[in-house]
Amino acid sequence: MRCAVLLILAALAAALLAPAALAGGPARSVGVELRPVAGTHLWTARTERFTLVGVRWQGRGDVFLRSRTLDGRWSPWRPAAPEAEDGPDPGSREGLPSGWRLGNPWWTGPADGLQVRTAGDVSRVRAQLVWSPELRVPLRRPAQVDSPPIVSRLSWGANESIRRAPPTYGPPVRFAIVHHTAGRNDYSRAEAAAIVRAIQLFHVQGNGWNDIGYNFLVDRFGTIYEGRYGGVDRDVVGAHAMGFNTGSVGIALIGTYGSTAPSAAARESLARLLAWRLDLAHVDPTGLLTVISGGSEKYARGIPVSLRVVSGHRDTGFTECPGAALYARLNQLATTALRTGGPKVFEPSVQSTGALHRFRARLSASLRWSVVLTSSAGAEVARGTGVGTSVDWTWDASSAPRDTYTWTISAGKARPAVGSLETGGVRAPAVEEVALLPAAISPNGDGQADTAELSFRLPVAANLTVQVSDTAGVVVAIPVDRVWTRAGTHTVPIAGDALPDGRYQVTVLARSPSGEEALATVALSVSRVLGLVSVTPPAFSPTGDGRLDAVVVRFSLTAPALVRVRVLREGRGVAALAPETSAPPGNQRLVWTGLRASGPVRDGTYAVVVDARDEAGGISVALPVIVDTKPPKIRVVSGTPLRLEVSEPARLTLRIDGERHVLDVTEAGSVRLPGAPAPRRVRAIARDAAGNASQLVWSAPRGARPGQ
Repeated sequence: MRCAVLLILAALAAALLAPAALAGGPARSVGVELRPVAGTHLWTARTERFTLVGVRWQGRGDVFLRSRTLDGRWSPWRPAAPEAEDGPDPGSREGLPSGWRLGNPWWTGPADGLQVRTAGDVSRVRAQLVWSPELRVPLRRPAQVDSPPIVSRLSWGANESIRRAPPTYGPPVRFAIVHHTAGRNDYSRAEAAAIVRAIQLFHVQGNGWNDIGYNFLVDRFGTIYEGRYGGVDRDVVGAHAMGFNTGSVGIALIGTYGSTAPSAAARESLARLLAWRLDLAHVDPTGLLTVISGGSEKYARGIPVSLRVVSGHRDTGFTECPGAALYARLNQLATTALRTGGPKVFEPSVQSTGALHRFRARLSASLRWSVVLTSSAGAEVARGTGVGTSVDWTWDASSAPRDTYTWTISAGKARPAVGSLETGGVRAPAVEEVALLPAAISPNGDGQADTAELSFRLPVAANLTVQVSDTAGVVVAIPVDRVWTRAGTHTVPIAGDALPDGRYQVTVLARSPSGEEALATVALSVSRVLGLVSVTPPAFSPTGDGRLDAVVVRFSLTAPALVRVRVLREGRGVAALAPETSAPPGNQRLVWTGLRASGPVRDGTYAVVVDARDEAGGISVALPVIVDTKPPKIRVVSGTPLRLEVSEPARLTLRIDGERHVLDVTEAGSVRLPGAPAPRRVRAIARDAAGNASQLVWSAPRGARPGQ
């Protein structure tokens, strides 16, 4: 009964609203403001025909929608944002003003009614209604000679006049993210192209994006559609996976594949598209890689994320996309893509050290390969050949004239890898003077050895990457990711907060614009076995007077470890407080009285060094301590006004004509004292940080007058 009343109220409210400007004719889109039905959680608006709908809203609540077909049947309720993390990367200029939550488009087919139901805090709801009539596309033709047939934007009716900005191009594609769209799976061939056109209208006019978010779309009949404008063979940055658009290609299978498996035709075309597009970038579809998040709800900006080269949208965001039935087939699709289209060249690279240029690549099968260098005039200047699954050849360009050379790695019928490099007078990238201090860190938040500082020098400007790898070679952190860096000396902090205890390798990789590479590595150890180390007091006076005669060294261990505690001066051993021995976990305490084997040490600055080593590695913390057995010297410089000279920092306790004053002197030199301008009697005690004290008693000369 309550449900019937709600529907009646919704119908009455809808009848009071003006009709939207959607009727027959060409594809178009219109936004409508929904109004709440009093006393209910329903929102509605008067509409005419539409074929795709999505909503956006303000507030933290959830929104659900349903549509009514032309024959009066209502669809089930659906969440308004099934794939909430579709979208451009944070910081891009695409998208709506802040404050709106975006829903995704849902293909309804011809419909004329819309209802929205809210749960929780929702203050405003707008719907984007798209009318996109059926469209018969012409015969598909390959976009390129070796590409699968792709329906161009012109053929599926893209509206180029609504694009908001020119395309953005990123670095070469490194991976693919597979999506599904949303809506019915029983669409016809003629509806498929209309769905693509409707999604473009929704993404641009509804979401405020520059263009359709996906790079490609595939329908259930196996038809492939060109997505975002900019060139199917170019590295166009899409708006399909928040935080992971740069360096990826986004491919959406039209439909919903939570429990419904994609058709055989769709799987075949998807595998062919993956094979061709990843082969353009010489990427192995079955590979793994680490990607730095640009910022999503699942992964904060700067977090390294391990992905498959063919990943699903759920791998980068909190979403069910591309649906369980499609996601379960991604590994199979990647394997099929690897086998599609013949042999392939993967991961071509050039590493240059001076005049030596090392060319490497991996092949999908054992083949006869060649590396050919040609001059800018087109003449061949060098060639290397071999047989196998790996390309590895070095060209010595020490006698080559200065020029820009083109290199080509070929293997059988595989797509050749091509690049360029400058040599013969042009300096190749290099990484020099690499150092890591400290080489072992203890990232436990106690402020001691929590981070390390990596320093290095680049003789020439280069595209810089700094990454941290574990003993298995897996990249676990990327502090610097492909940043163009000027020549000179640089430092990079290396944090270990997210690293388990163990041994690592920090790699500095410099690349030139032509693809030449140079790298250097340094070892890093992470161990949290050693807790906070303290040395108190920081200065002491081992004179036997009972005041600050010794220092106490305290630290804690989180696990059993080999421990050694030493006293050093200028790097040389002075005293061994504890020889290397096994110590249990818990708090540790040692005392040093300023003695060494040959007797008392001399005044000066020393370092107390605590070394702890367990299975993960070693960690060392050094703290300074001052030995000072000499009291400060004080003398009167002036009586009117009263000035004293102190030989070192000290605390002055004064009696000036019977009035007590305490003054901290922070540096040696003359200090003006408070009190009468011409005091008669002064008693001063100066005590330094080590507890040494000296005193002074001064009286004004008889007959002295103020100002003298």
